[in-house]
Amino acid sequence: MKDKARVVIIGGGIVGASTAYHLAKQGWGEVVVLDMGPLFKNLGSTSHAPGLIFQHNNSKTVCTLARWTVQTYLEAQAEADLGQTLFQTGSLEIALTQDRWVELKRKIGNTKSWGLDAHLISPAEIKKLVPIMYVDDLQGAFYVPSDMDVSGVKVVESLAAIATKAGAEFHANTPVTGFLRSNGRVTGVTTPDGKIEAEYVVLAAGLWGPVLAKMLDLNLPMTPCQHLYAKTSPVPELKGETEEVRHPIVRHQDKDMYFRQHGEGYGFGSYDHDPLIVFADQLRQDDQPAKYPIVEEHLEHAWRETIHRFPGIAKTQVIETFNGCFSFTIDGNTIFGEHPDARNLIVAEGVWVTHAGGVGRAAANLLVNGDPGLDMRELDINRFQPHTGSRIYLRSRAERQYIEVYDIIHPLQQMENPRGLRTTPFHSRLKELGALFFESNGWERPMWFGANEKLLYSSKVDWPIRSGWAARYWSPIIGAEHLHSREKVGLFDLGNFFKIEVTGPGAAAFLQRVTANNVDTAIGRSTYTSLLTPSGGIKCDLTVTRLGADRFWVLTGGGTGYMDMAWLRMHAPNDGSVHLQNISSAWTTVGLWGPLAREVVQSASEDDWSNAAFPYVTAKEMYVGHIPVTAIRISYAGELGWEIYTPTEYGLALWDTLWGAGQKFGVVAAGGGAFDSLRLEKGYRAWGSDIHTEYHPFEAGIGFAVRMKKGDFIGREALEKIKATGLKRKLCAMTFDDPSVAIMGKEPIFDGDVHSPVLGYVTSANYGYSVRQSIAYGYLPIEYADEGTKVEIYFFGDRHKATVTKEPLYDPENFKLKG
Repeated sequence: MKDKARVVIIGGGIVGASTAYHLAKQGWGEVVVLDMGPLFKNLGSTSHAPGLIFQHNNSKTVCTLARWTVQTYLEAQAEADLGQTLFQTGSLEIALTQDRWVELKRKIGNTKSWGLDAHLISPAEIKKLVPIMYVDDLQGAFYVPSDMDVSGVKVVESLAAIATKAGAEFHANTPVTGFLRSNGRVTGVTTPDGKIEAEYVVLAAGLWGPVLAKMLDLNLPMTPCQHLYAKTSPVPELKGETEEVRHPIVRHQDKDMYFRQHGEGYGFGSYDHDPLIVFADQLRQDDQPAKYPIVEEHLEHAWRETIHRFPGIAKTQVIETFNGCFSFTIDGNTIFGEHPDARNLIVAEGVWVTHAGGVGRAAANLLVNGDPGLDMRELDINRFQPHTGSRIYLRSRAERQYIEVYDIIHPLQQMENPRGLRTTPFHSRLKELGALFFESNGWERPMWFGANEKLLYSSKVDWPIRSGWAARYWSPIIGAEHLHSREKVGLFDLGNFFKIEVTGPGAAAFLQRVTANNVDTAIGRSTYTSLLTPSGGIKCDLTVTRLGADRFWVLTGGGTGYMDMAWLRMHAPNDGSVHLQNISSAWTTVGLWGPLAREVVQSASEDDWSNAAFPYVTAKEMYVGHIPVTAIRISYAGELGWEIYTPTEYGLALWDTLWGAGQKFGVVAAGGGAFDSLRLEKGYRAWGSDIHTEYHPFEAGIGFAVRMKKGDFIGREALEKIKATGLKRKLCAMTFDDPSVAIMGKEPIFDGDVHSPVLGYVTSANYGYSVRQSIAYGYLPIEYADEGTKVEIYFFGDRHKATVTKEPLYDPENFKLKG
């Protein structure tokens, strides 16, 4: 075994083999793959997984990874020529209930948006594809012709053969016992056979990922969970079958089951049993640590559902059963990327066979090119909050992910447990006002307030009342809070804002290097800017406020803050000239916005809050009553007002002071629902939907926050090339011809021709209560980006007419903000 390598990959399963394969395809052959057990029928989930590849996902990223996986496995089978490793027979998701059938119409919208070929088919068409299935009680099915079933072991053999030919080495029975580290970087691994130094290490250990990560003090909130699978003896109708898999793979999500052919027999898996968590450090210590005995009651229940759907199976015997372990994370997504406390280590954990080929490709891209080639924010290893390290929390969330695998999940559906982990100092006041709370990264976030129902009776409600899917987790009170904030004043809970203090003699130069805008400004200036990737993608958007010569606040969202902090740490100099500190818990925040915001705060303060003394995008240390605050005159709502920061122990007093002062001005507490509709009609972008790493500032409409002449910064070279070639697409505002249309986001956009290709998809949507328009944003080809262009947007099977419009729809001259 080598004692040096360019890359060491921990784990010889399908993720590790895929990564080695993709590195080989990009010319990196000095790769060593280590597995704790045998090759290639290993001890993990790859060997026993049924191998079903369903590409559709509501997430574009996850769907793309599955599509990359299909491409990877097809190419590897052809190149390795080791026999058949996969069966591209397509897939069916059958609908027993009307709710499921409606949900499948939504999925068709996703596939059109993501470019995946899919169709809704009738029970008769299902019967043609799977003749042994009982279909008389079905509504229909969602059919993806390119989906496939694979033999995990054979796929790994093919991938490994190609990587080996390019110079990679695969070693069995070689567990990693520790890591070599130097200056915050992982520089290799130790094994019972010695150490291996490496430029990079990839952690793809599957079920054992958390155990290895613990050696590096990394939090990987994922755990193995047992899952029932069974195989039958030959089915009479399949006697003489020569193909391992001829029928499409089938998901029966209304019954939490799936089915696949095994030659003359059939296999079935069930999620319809209690989650059986086995933490990674408690896995069996034998030759089949990822397999456990079944619970007979679980099998009996699954058997009844199976023979109802496939009557011929009633004439068979169950010849093999097991509970196979595979990984569940707290949010159902893979854990991917590099952590600032373990640089040069790429984590690729919590990956199923469905996405392994794509994740391997993303890992190879990241190693070779410094960019995974896809927006991976939903999978980012740095996304986790501190409380996710709790084993109690992990069990609770992983069990819920298992239970909900096949549930119909609304994008705004809230988790029920655990709740109340993170609250602002004035949380009790919000509860007294009847707040409806949503959970976000552990924070309790008010979406609207029951106390504001009275606003619906005091003025005419002349905006559309939602129905159906779009009405869930929505209230007309949102519209009332929106309008009241526009007309008078709203007090917003911003306590979840993530706050990073950057100090030191090198702070200004460092922030200039990592941001696209000029942040080396006068003290007291606040600047909206982006952090860009080397390819010019928008890593995040945030504000940088200069509070001193060598002191800055970087203010960003509560959900993205740890990722943004990680990016800054990865790029900060290590010479002691820059210090980064997360001060989020030390300070709490409220937003006071609306035309009467100045009257409210001025009445509670002896300081001067006038426009002359406190102009737009500036920051000052002030007092509100007795409360010391740092106020920044900026507004995501598009109205006059301030973000007001105070040490957390003053938070309740700050809220009470502003609330008391605001009573004569009609102040109301306003929630996140109004916050989103206010920002959308003002044209403000939301990171993670309107902007992310797959978009650059010029096409996203935030080129105004780029200063190309300020000097070098990350992404500048890429932006120079983009400017030279011109824009190919643009983020556009669209309004529906029918203002009562309400959509949720991710819906495909067409040019009006029924047979036309998809132009793009909706990134954000909401009703603009001030402009009385239903608004959608999405990226369109530049030739469709002109004002007045007619488009159609698909939603649950219907196409709604919309028109590209000039943005922003509200206060385009910024008179409200700057007054």
